[in-house]
Amino acid sequence: MAGGGTGGHVMPALAVARELRRRGHEPFFVGTRAGIESRLVPREGFPLEWIEIGGLKGQGLTRRMKTLWQLRASVLECRRILRRRKPAALFSMGGYVAAPPMLAAVARRVPMVLMEPNAVAGLTSRWLGRFAARALISFEQTARSFPAGRSEVTGLPVRDEFFRVPPAANLAFTVLVTGGSQGSRTLNQAARAAWPKLARDHVRMTLQCGRAMEEELTEEFGRSGMQGEVRAFLEDMPAEFAKADLVVARAGAGSLSELCAAGRPSVLVPYPFAADDHQRKNAEAMARQGAARLVLDVDFTSERLLAEISRARGNRAGLEEMANAARQLAKRGAAERAADYLEELASGGKK
Repeated sequence: MAGGGTGGHVMPALAVARELRRRGHEPFFVGTRAGIESRLVPREGFPLEWIEIGGLKGQGLTRRMKTLWQLRASVLECRRILRRRKPAALFSMGGYVAAPPMLAAVARRVPMVLMEPNAVAGLTSRWLGRFAARALISFEQTARSFPAGRSEVTGLPVRDEFFRVPPAANLAFTVLVTGGSQGSRTLNQAARAAWPKLARDHVRMTLQCGRAMEEELTEEFGRSGMQGEVRAFLEDMPAEFAKADLVVARAGAGSLSELCAAGRPSVLVPYPFAADDHQRKNAEAMARQGAARLVLDVDFTSERLLAEISRARGNRAGLEEMANAARQLAKRGAAERAADYLEELASGGKK
């Protein structure tokens, strides 16, 4: 299992690994001590082999030179790992952590299944995806990055709880604003400036703000007269979706998969510094399907937030159309489909 650094790479790989373990296989991960995999993978009981590698995209010259130096050593270490463990197949979520094991797999002729969740394939996926037996994607347009006939739209693994989220039934119009586990300063600042007007309009808001701004925003929220709450982190996102008439969020692939599974209308504000601007392209793909509204980070002010909420409150039919469009994009069984392909490759099937 190759892919680390962020939850967006690790969580889907863990879902596939759990499915493989349920079927009687023994998955192991390759990752770094600096990435989130160092905490999440051992907690799930999977072995984790260590390499040292950093990113290239968006890095300064010193960091890029260090990464290129680390790459050769990491590929050699991965070749030793593959020689020792003799895996029947490799599953990759892409990203810089996946590059050394993928290169080693190519050298040792280990068949690969790649999952690329973004509308635009990442650097590692673009470089090495041609060697994968199968590319599992979330957007039709991503197929252009891989050899013809080798891709399939499966979406990302999403917990079943998201597919069971019921339609919202609130007395007060309820907005969920979430900037991810670390929060988003852009979303936080727009929300706080909008609170006086939203309080007068009896709008309820849950703001997931990250730890850095939790204390100051909690105090200000309490003084604003707003209904709702401010939280650093939301443990039960399906429950929060169930309470929301509208979700305002960044546009990472994992978040979009959950919004689609839950059938929640959303305003997407892509993180402007994401690699290859992939969040904007994710959000554009959603907006083209009528499954979300797109607002660029530079345009997302309190005034724009108020306008989007007013628009949504005044057009319940439009909200339902957006929710239905999101549901149409949802895919079940992505982890199971990945496991199917890995089993097929492991048994000497189509490569």
